[in-house]
Amino acid sequence: MCLGETSGDRIERGRNMTEQVAVDMPEPQVRERTASGVSGWPVLWVAIAGVLAGAALIVAGGYSSGAGKFVLVTAGLLVILAALVLAGGLTAVAPGQARVIQLLGRYVGTVRTPGLRWVNPFTLRRKVSTRIRNHETDVAKVNDADGNPIEMAAVVVWQVEDTARALFEVDDFIEFVAIQTETAVRHIAGSYPYDSHDNGLSLRDSANEITAKLSIEIQARVTSAGVKIIESRITRLSYAPEIAQAMLRRQQAGAVVAARQRIVDGAVGMVESALARLAENNVVELDEERKAAMVSNLLVVLCGEREAQPVVNAGSLYH
Repeated sequence: MCLGETSGDRIERGRNMTEQVAVDMPEPQVRERTASGVSGWPVLWVAIAGVLAGAALIVAGGYSSGAGKFVLVTAGLLVILAALVLAGGLTAVAPGQARVIQLLGRYVGTVRTPGLRWVNPFTLRRKVSTRIRNHETDVAKVNDADGNPIEMAAVVVWQVEDTARALFEVDDFIEFVAIQTETAVRHIAGSYPYDSHDNGLSLRDSANEITAKLSIEIQARVTSAGVKIIESRITRLSYAPEIAQAMLRRQQAGAVVAARQRIVDGAVGMVESALARLAENNVVELDEERKAAMVSNLLVVLCGEREAQPVVNAGSLYH
């Protein structure tokens, strides 16, 4: 903190830091592409027919003799083996899921079409959920832009958009989203004050703007993992327990001052209206001293917290 820096300067500095900070993530080395696959139902029936045909050949070989027996049994076993290998490429894809295909370590493509699909049986198929997910951060204790300790938590709604980047760009994309979300929450919490000053953005009074900035920052951090941020919301925001009572008293004092200011403004308006109407209707002629006394009495009556006690003046102002 610089010497002579005011609260408004700190807020502006925090806002500038938020706008200037760019998350420098590496460019993704792989992007999702559609894998070539066909419907698995015809392949399933062919595989079943192959198993039955192979079994029939083996049975026929059992009734044969000589070289014919060996040929039939061998052919039956080979047909069953081919049918089983063919059936090994069958892949069931549920709605809201995708299968990432790898062949000898190389990324081949992603199958998103739900149903029974058939791909190369010698490939590795990894399941990735593309459903919408929620992640709620732990309560983070940080200092806001004014240096006050606060507690903040948020919930993020996200979804895997690029399955290839989700699997190959980071070790664990679920853990990656969790850590980057907490990092963004801490950064946003430290860039703005808890309460507003000079009509600027604050964590408590500018929830929509703050959550929009939070979503943008989280998205910038997790884009390299192929994740799309749908929405983020602050679920908890409060002062830390050690200063909560002091801040509550400050808020109450501010509310009392604001209420008093409104009462005084209303009382002054009523006094001005009363003096103007008295002068307009010629009810009574008041010199400056009598006006001052009347203003004093009216302000005491209007601004006092207790009911006024009437006093009968038997004399005059000058005696």
